[in-house]
Order: sequence, then structure tokens, then C-alpha cells
Amino acid sequence: MKWMLVHACLACLLWTPAFAAGGQDPIVITTLGAIRGTDGIVQAWKGIPYAAPPVGALRWRPPQPAAGWTGVRDATRFGNDCMQAPWIVSSGQAFSEDCLTVNVWAAKPRTPAGRPVLVFIYGGAFIGGTSGYPIYDGERLAADGAVVVSLNYRVGIFGFLAHPGLTAESPMHASGNYGLLDQIAALRWIKANVSAFGGDPHRVTVFGESAGAASIAMLMTSPLARGLFEGAIIESPVLPQLATLPAAEAGGARLSTDIAALRARSAQSLLEHNTDFYPLPASSVLTLSFPAPIVDGYCLPAQPRAAYAAGRIPAIPTLVGINADEGRMFLPEAGKTTLHAYRDWLQATFGKSAPTLTLQYPATDDASARSAWSAASGDGTFAEAARSIARGMSRHEPRTYAYLFTRSVQDLPPVPTHSEELQFVFGTLDVPGFTGRPTPDAADRRLSEVMRHAWVRFAATGNPNGAGLVAWPAYAAATDPYLEFGTEIRTGAARHALGLDAFTRFFDAAHQGGPAAAP
Repeated sequence: MKWMLVHACLACLLWTPAFAAGGQDPIVITTLGAIRGTDGIVQAWKGIPYAAPPVGALRWRPPQPAAGWTGVRDATRFGNDCMQAPWIVSSGQAFSEDCLTVNVWAAKPRTPAGRPVLVFIYGGAFIGGTSGYPIYDGERLAADGAVVVSLNYRVGIFGFLAHPGLTAESPMHASGNYGLLDQIAALRWIKANVSAFGGDPHRVTVFGESAGAASIAMLMTSPLARGLFEGAIIESPVLPQLATLPAAEAGGARLSTDIAALRARSAQSLLEHNTDFYPLPASSVLTLSFPAPIVDGYCLPAQPRAAYAAGRIPAIPTLVGINADEGRMFLPEAGKTTLHAYRDWLQATFGKSAPTLTLQYPATDDASARSAWSAASGDGTFAEAARSIARGMSRHEPRTYAYLFTRSVQDLPPVPTHSEELQFVFGTLDVPGFTGRPTPDAADRRLSEVMRHAWVRFAATGNPNGAGLVAWPAYAAATDPYLEFGTEIRTGAARHALGLDAFTRFFDAAHQGGPAAAP
């Protein structure tokens, strides 16, 4: 502790001349030691350890404090991607269990008052992803007035394996949520260090997409994350019924009853079981099976969906939204989305609710079946979750806002699916994304600028309203309003309301039977 205080004091001494000189030096002193980043109008520091490498005896343990260092550590390159199978696109980094690092972008000059902080948590279905993807580059958001931080967290079997042996060795009698605990450890590092980069530790907003959005929605229900962020931007979330600790332990024990033997196995051999240890959920819209957080009684004390329904969440400014056609990314290949297959999917997935959903998402032939299937899966997975979060937050937090993203690059069909807002938010339209799109035009760049400024304003003030926007109404459950980011920026309300109502009734009924059972 004394060593950490000494470094904190050194950081204060370092910044006194740096402010006077315009903050030109890319050397920053953190609580663990000095780091040197890359210089420019926006400076960047990458691959900074926030926890000890979770390898060997630390595999499947909560993140432990990182060791400090002497001298100046190079922080000009991203750290390793966390161990995973190759995922969608390559970041160019190596895969390793030694991966718990953060990255920071900050514009010059940095001021003593501190800028708002935007902390990004990546998606990847909890089995993949990395902060090192080019589309997540924080330079443009930083140039717009925020200190931007991204982080790596454990995924797949390394991040979410629960096991009786792991629970037995835990002082908290819990296991399985190591990926979430990594995120919490990174947020603690940010609170302790972001002022050295010119950020305001009292204005930290987390933002994330897909599994990153789900992570944020879950962290908002966790007592361990209280006070670690003051705002949340939740892009395309899911809000599933999670497995309980006993069910997840039973799934983990199927791999081996001997946790020491599992720790001794190679990382590559464990990847062969990356998706076959987690209990199936009580209900699932998308035909995916992958590991996820669990209700462990420690990190997550209760079902997140129930927490939002009851309003048991901290009152912090929240912005939540979806893209126009979320489900298209997850459809079977075109030849398999026939009318017959669509009707079979509705029946198999929703049972007695299938006739009601057929009325809300009708199809009469194979062509219309594909669009109906996409709309139903997107609404049931992402839109219903976003609305549930907005409803729960707005009950006691008036600074709750909803959005709908509808513009594809060059406004060319099809309308945007899952993840396509990210390059607009980051201002990285010129690098390859997760879906193939043409070169952006001037209108795309203008929309990106408007969205970036709204995200930064929200982080600064808790209100995204400002230049470039029509008046963005606060969310109200009675009217379900949202702001549309599209070729035109406009307001709307109650989109697909009857369909979402049907999904909510289905999930409420399904979850009354309890969380997932053991496989």
C-alpha cells in the first residue's frame, strides 16, 4: 500500500510540469509504475497490465494484483488477446491466457479538471473478442473530448467455468464468473489511475455491445461493481435467464471431477470444450449455445432480468439501444430459412406462444419467412432486452434514453444488423468491420460525428442532447420513445410494441419455472 501511495504522489508531481507544458510527454506514472505510450494529438498507451496473468495456479481464480515494475515500461502495443478460438476477424495479436490488460487514449493537452471517461467492453458471445480490433480504436472518441479506455477479459471456458472444486477453494464459495470479475478489476484500476491520463475518475461511463452490453447490464446488478462507474451505454444487449451455481458446477464437473487435472491441461485442449460445459438456458431465441455468466450468489446475487423488473439497480444515467435488423447476422444460411423451417423454429422455440408470434411476424412464402425470422429473432433477443432495461432503469432514473440505429453505410440495403453501429460510434468507418460494407460517404461520416459527440456528452453530463440532434426524449415506459440514428435523425415511439409484448409475456412465463437446469 505504501508503494502504491508513493507512485500516486509521483504521478501528482509529474503532472504539475506536464500541464504547464501542454501535456506533451507520453510517459505516465501509474500505481504500478511508469509507462511510455505513443505521442500525437491523441496519445495512446496500450497493453497495460491491470491484474496478474491468470496462468498456472491462477487459472480459474479471481484476478490477482499485478506486479509493479521499475523503469519505464513500453506501452505502445496491444497486449495478447485472451485465449479463444480464432474469432470472426483477426486483431493481429497472439492468443494467450496472459491477457489482462487495458488501453488508454487521451487528447492533448490534458487538464487538471479531467475529461469524462468512456470505458469499452467488447462483445463476442462470451467466447471471443478483444480490445485490439481496429474498429475499437479510441482515437476519434478521445479527440472529441473523452479519455477512452478499453480492456481485455477472460472468455469461454477460461472466463466462465464453474466447478465444485473451484467453489470449494473459494473463500466466497463461488465460481464461474471470472470474466466479469476481470471487468470489475479493470474498472478498479481505471478509478485508481485514470486521472494520470487526464480523466475524471468521478465521471466514468461504461459502454459495450452484445456480450459487452450484457456484461454492463449484469454489472449494474452486482454489489461488487457499485461505485465503479457513473453511467452506462448499452448497445444491443441480451438479458437471458442465467444458470445457477449448482447447475453450472454440474456442467463443469462433466469435464473432470479433478480441478487440479483440469488446471494441468493445455489451454488448447481446453478450447475443445469451449461450448459444451455450460447449462442450456431455460429459453433461447437464437440457436446458439455458449458459456455465459451465472447467478453465483457473490458476483451476481440474483437473475438480472428480475433485478430490472423490480428496479433493484443503481440509479445512474443509462443509454440503451439496438440496430434495425439485429437478427439477420444469426440466421441460418439462405437456403435453410424456408417458410417451413421458420414455422418449425417458432413452434420449437416458443411452444404455445408460437401462434401469437406468427401473427406479429407473419410470413407466407420462403422470401418473407427470412425477413420475418430475422425480425422475430432480433426482437426476441435484443430489442426486448433493451426495452426491459430501459423500463427498469426509468422507474427510478429519469436520465434514461433509448435509441434505434438504422443507417447502413452509404444508406445501401440491407439495413444494419448486429454490431454495425460500432464503427459509427468509434469513428472507424475506414477499417474492416464484422460485416462487409462499401466505402463510407460524407453522410456516414457526419452521422458518425453526431453519434460520437452524443456518446461523449452523455459521459460528460448524463444527457446526450446537444448539437446535431433533435430533442432526444428521456425514456418513459408508457410511450417507449427513442431517437433514431439514420439517414434522418428523428424520434419514434413504441416500435414493434405488440411483438415485444408477446416476447415479454413468453419470457416471464418461461422464467417462472426457474433458471437453467444442469445439462
